[in-house]
Amino acid sequence: MKTALHFIKALLVDLPSALDSDKPRTTEVHGLATDKASRGVGGWFLLVFAIILVILGLILAAGGLWLVTLGGSWYYLIAGLGLIISGSLMARDSLTGVWAYFLVLLGTLIWALWEVGLSPWELLPRVFGYIVLGVIVLALLPTLKRRQAPSRQATI
Repeated sequence: MKTALHFIKALLVDLPSALDSDKPRTTEVHGLATDKASRGVGGWFLLVFAIILVILGLILAAGGLWLVTLGGSWYYLIAGLGLIISGSLMARDSLTGVWAYFLVLLGTLIWALWEVGLSPWELLPRVFGYIVLGVIVLALLPTLKRRQAPSRQATI
């Protein structure tokens, strides 16, 4: 269990640091931004959602890796890694995580259309979950942008 927690910490802290190293931070606690006085409800919802994305990504990537070893599609592995990166970046209050998520969504739409064509009943199970998560990402965008803004205390 401890190893799994270290792995998740590495995904949430170390990977985003490498991908988003040019973003200034005033203070960090366990790798998560604390330059605002408090996370607030929206900030905590953002963090919980980001962790859920990472967990979904781990599940998808693990299944995708198994499928690749059996000679199947690479989509699930790539989409899982994309969700891990997206969730990790959003957990660190990075807008890059939003772009990463919508890149995964775009890839999913392209893959689904390639797999089944324009058949709505076959497209629905392949894209519906990603679209719902995309709506949540859009709903969290104002919170993420607020957390990007310079702290008022830092300017006083």
